[in-house]
Amino acid sequence: MTNGTRKNDERAAREAIAAIATLPVDLDAIGSRLAAEAEREGLVEVAWTLADSPIGELLLAATDDGLIRVGYPNQDADELLGELAVKVGPRVLEAPARLDDARRQLEQYFEGERREFELPIDWRLSRGFRREVLTACAAIPFGETRTYTEMAVAAGSPRAFRAAGSALGSNPIPVVVPCHRVLQSGGGLGGYGGGLPVKERLLELEGARGA
Repeated sequence: MTNGTRKNDERAAREAIAAIATLPVDLDAIGSRLAAEAEREGLVEVAWTLADSPIGELLLAATDDGLIRVGYPNQDADELLGELAVKVGPRVLEAPARLDDARRQLEQYFEGERREFELPIDWRLSRGFRREVLTACAAIPFGETRTYTEMAVAAGSPRAFRAAGSALGSNPIPVVVPCHRVLQSGGGLGGYGGGLPVKERLLELEGARGA
């Protein structure tokens, strides 16, 4: 092989590589295909997606057992997903189709068309007294409120109102498990993981607090 031939071959190879590099790559399509294949193979332990809402972009995550996490805009999505990888399993994958029903029901709620969520819940991130408080919280009807003391009573520990507040503050599934409906005994907002303006807005949406 002559030097001229070698140089021509090298130039042709470089041109071919450059041409391939300019081809459009649909990363979304690739990601969707990989997610679908992972689901078919049963490799997804936690599916997640992002959903727009009037209170900002929400992170939604679910397992085969149900909705396990709703993250607010003021919470770091990467940290939430990392927590799920540690506590549930490392196979955490963006799979929007798995969250279609949750996203649709949340849209209906924010549009004033839904008063109750009909979604399976995976409670594994909450145990013991916290789980009891959150279960009682999930039963508070739309448009009504309770106090932290009432939540402690409902969970079987009437004096543990501070612990009840802590349990509500750690609620991994806000909005769907409506911890925004729990107020201080005097009617004050108390605390809220998504921020007090969000709590106020949710209560106004439900007609539980004057605008």
